[in-house]
Amino acid sequence: MQNEWIIIADYCDQCHIDPSFIDILEDWDLIDTQMEDGRRCLPCAQLPDVERYSRLYYDLDINLEGIDAIRHLLARMDEMQQEIDRLRNKLRFFGAE
Repeated sequence: MQNEWIIIADYCDQCHIDPSFIDILEDWDLIDTQMEDGRRCLPCAQLPDVERYSRLYYDLDINLEGIDAIRHLLARMDEMQQEIDRLRNKLRFFGAE
């Protein structure tokens, strides 16, 4: 399966984001970048995360510590929702619903 990549410099120009913001996100392990054809790139799958982080940072003025905490809480909520769905399925299977 071939990964699709976005060139970071082009993305930052298009979205009016400082390229150092991408560096900071990578330093905080919020995203991963990779070199492709001599240019730093971002996997397309991470675009929703970068957009969410940039809105939190630029529009809501939330610092990186806050963004990291929000990311952690959202991931935890997703895990809990998956557990709820599994438990509901078990209840349906045993006819308890």
